[in-house]
Amino acid sequence: MEILDPIHGSIALKPPEVALCDSAPYQRLRAIKQLGFSEFSFPGATHNRFLHSIGVCHIAGLAFDRIFKDFSFSTSEKRDLFRQSVRLAALLHDIGHGPLSHATEEVMPPVGDLNVEVYKKKKVSVDPKRQADHEDYTIKFITDSSLTKIIADSGVEPYYVAALIDKGLLLDDDFFMDQGLNFRVILSQIVSSELDADRMDYLGRDAYYCGTNYGKVELEWLLNHLSYHIDNDTLYLALNRRALYTFDDFLLSRHHMHLMVYFHHKAIIFEEMLHRYIKSKDCTFSLPADIEKYIHCTDMALFQHLHEVSNPWARRISERKPFKVLFELHSTKLSPRVSNMENVLNENGIECILANSTARLSKYHSGNAEDIDYPIYVVDHYDKKSKPYKIEEQTQIFQKYEEIRRIERLYVAPEDVEKSKKLINSL
Repeated sequence: MEILDPIHGSIALKPPEVALCDSAPYQRLRAIKQLGFSEFSFPGATHNRFLHSIGVCHIAGLAFDRIFKDFSFSTSEKRDLFRQSVRLAALLHDIGHGPLSHATEEVMPPVGDLNVEVYKKKKVSVDPKRQADHEDYTIKFITDSSLTKIIADSGVEPYYVAALIDKGLLLDDDFFMDQGLNFRVILSQIVSSELDADRMDYLGRDAYYCGTNYGKVELEWLLNHLSYHIDNDTLYLALNRRALYTFDDFLLSRHHMHLMVYFHHKAIIFEEMLHRYIKSKDCTFSLPADIEKYIHCTDMALFQHLHEVSNPWARRISERKPFKVLFELHSTKLSPRVSNMENVLNENGIECILANSTARLSKYHSGNAEDIDYPIYVVDHYDKKSKPYKIEEQTQIFQKYEEIRRIERLYVAPEDVEKSKKLINSL
């Protein structure tokens, strides 16, 4: 089957992938917006996680083909098995997202309530009291739901698909081994890393639907220069040195998308108001631990709930009457100015919301490289004698953008804006 995508053009799906896309859990992603409340800032941003995930699957397949174009697997069947595994992991990586994506993870149940059997048998340590997140639901969908048999029918054991998404799942066999080499790391990096198929899709897709230029990157150049590096019989994702500046631009594009799009003041205030409703004593919205009931949890279901309750925060969201920005400060450190303003407003009986949005270029910052379990390497295809280096050692961008960028905002109710301006101007 072929799908026409406005970002990648024609995308071909194999029968097992079509069967997954036609399933009820996957069709649910049509009703989960990719950018949550961002459509209130960028009206075109109504795209969903359904098509995004198909795009990630497509890019994962392209990345696999470019990386291993000159690699000789032991058999063509082994190559096809690895390729299908990484495409399925990419296709299903977002299957567990809740309504409005990340915005409702606060009402997910304890992970123990999900009863993820593979965690009990195949994970070193899981606190059952820890609040579940969308990845826990994803692993549950893949390993123990109506999706599981469909995945198995594709010829790939569902657990191996889950293992490419959750790096903490243990393996006690040689599924990802070929000719004495371990492929699990590089296949996982295609799905999730600083240079993964997920980011390669959502940056361009989000930029397109938001009508911005921030997320546009040289995707083909990046894909064409992906490679591998072998260290201790394990394959790691690598990038040809010629594309290093494109990688820099890739990181900057994502960084700027956070600061200018994902952290837009309108999207942030709606998230903040939802957070306050969820934390309210009279909040009656929650997400079920039953994975089959979870299929019915969509953006529309959440908005319908907000429309039916009397909580003032829910009413503001439902009626599109958000608090307004009173003050905004961009910096690299927390400023006492904003908290002082908040105190003055509170002392004068004005309810306000202080939102602090933070972004950092990457986890590959100087001094933190030891925390990276799955490094990306830079290789030189022209100079075969050159030593491969970890990517954070080959570019200055991590040092130049090492600081955390902050956007601090004060919001007040529309009816309090003028009074609040006078108060903070008197400081």
